[in-house]
Amino acid sequence: SMSLPQQLRDESDFDQLPDNIPVTATIADIEEKKGFIVYCRFVIEVKTKGNSKYLIYRRYRQFFTLHQSLELKYSAEAQPGYYICQLPTLPGKVFMGNKKEIAESRIPELNNYMKRLLCLPTWVLLDDLIRMFFYQTELDSQQVPRALRRLRPPTRKVYEPTHNLSFLLPAVFDFSSSGRLELSLKAGDVIFLLRRVNADWLEGTVRDKTGIFPESFVNIIKPLPESDSDEEGGASKSGNRAPSSYSCLRCYLLQPEGIDTRDICVEEDLSIQPSYKDLLSQMRGIFQVEDIALNYRDPEGDLIRILDDEDIALMVQESKQTGSKVKRPVNQFPWELLVTHAKDLTVYNTEY
Repeated sequence: SMSLPQQLRDESDFDQLPDNIPVTATIADIEEKKGFIVYCRFVIEVKTKGNSKYLIYRRYRQFFTLHQSLELKYSAEAQPGYYICQLPTLPGKVFMGNKKEIAESRIPELNNYMKRLLCLPTWVLLDDLIRMFFYQTELDSQQVPRALRRLRPPTRKVYEPTHNLSFLLPAVFDFSSSGRLELSLKAGDVIFLLRRVNADWLEGTVRDKTGIFPESFVNIIKPLPESDSDEEGGASKSGNRAPSSYSCLRCYLLQPEGIDTRDICVEEDLSIQPSYKDLLSQMRGIFQVEDIALNYRDPEGDLIRILDDEDIALMVQESKQTGSKVKRPVNQFPWELLVTHAKDLTVYNTEY
């Protein structure tokens, strides 16, 4: 039997299709699920013939199962006969590597796959296999999407951050910005909040950069006032500090190739004097480097290596004297940690 050329969609056929038939489907985002196993699912925006739009959540394995079932039914090898059509190809399984990166790399291929699938002859589109795959299930409709990357708010001029900002937010997930106006976040970063842009996006400052970021990536310590209009009484601004139990520590990793700056948020009072051991393990975790030394700058600006709790006490003591001269945001520790590679002695101003 000859395989039919891919039929061009006949207008009259198409007109007779029900309104809820999917016409386009594009991936709007990836969500990483970290349960007992880590997997990624694609957030897909489906548009129907009747012009409705909804989101569905599908894993790669669901694409795979759909494709296998379609092959059994429609490929020339599977059943010689009239009902055969040229199915699009699906990217193969990948068994090794970072789930999120694999998912990212599949987006263009899967978008193309869905596009070609939805251009198949109308009798294939009416197949339950395809209809069920693109159908918005009860479970799909209950999901609350994070800020979808494709549905960002319109950008606007970003203004200079002011120092006495009212909120602190620790980032819960990494967020890679895709444009100049977005703020890249690393989990654990502390963001000073400036304002709400829309239902999903906030604007804030992190490590002296200002930009917008999705609210779902951060943990709001103190909720934003619903509106930032002035009628709400401008005086409320000062009452909006994060609870005093949260403090922010600025730390730097000094490396030959440059300085990596982080702000970390801890549930501690500003007056706390942490132990050397705790700080060391905290910094190893933050910078993912095992063999490190902790340092601080003395009032003369020299780097002093910290070796024990007494050194910490000295650092805290000295920061009280110099701290008042430096303008810092509220609830930021008056001392800062400079982390170096333990074997790197070039960072010290030593002259023998």
